[in-house]
Amino acid sequence: MIIVGLTGSMGMGKSTTAQMFKEAGCPVFDADKAVHSLYNKGGAMVPIIRAVFPDCVKDGAVIRASLGKALRADPLNFTVLESFVHPMVGQIRKQFFERHKEADIIVLDIPLLFETGGEKNVDHIVVVTAQASVQRQRVMARDGMNEALFKSLLERQMPDSEKRRRADSLIYTDKGLELARKQVQDILNKLRG
Repeated sequence: MIIVGLTGSMGMGKSTTAQMFKEAGCPVFDADKAVHSLYNKGGAMVPIIRAVFPDCVKDGAVIRASLGKALRADPLNFTVLESFVHPMVGQIRKQFFERHKEADIIVLDIPLLFETGGEKNVDHIVVVTAQASVQRQRVMARDGMNEALFKSLLERQMPDSEKRRRADSLIYTDKGLELARKQVQDILNKLRG
């Protein structure tokens, strides 16, 4: 089994690219989706977040916008939260591997792959990238996004240029979906050798 680490900064088109890997027959583990499941009603993180950030839980689920604001208020809060979230996501990922142990290639869609040291656990790193102007346009179009929030989120992520430098393969999403789809297929062909 070959484990592909799929990453890219916000607004680069990583989710669309992950879908292309799925369509090509690869099981894809979505780290963000795993975190969402922990934050949803009945999720394992809800009682922990309620204890630390009581204003960030409503109707038994975490309000992500409120949590984001609380985390940005004190950067130490990120470290504390991640100390709980990462082991829980690790458990969900372990179950995913069990369900797909027959697959020849598995894709781990992890936005903060390098920032969390996750690159040590994969065989091949694919970075999804686009021009900075395209990234900015995509992110600024999101609900609730503003200049200060964009800047704050960008500062938490490794620069795109560094991610590209550390990648084994690149997928450019600002040159059309067909080219991106071809790049996905080329990577899979190369890995299957």
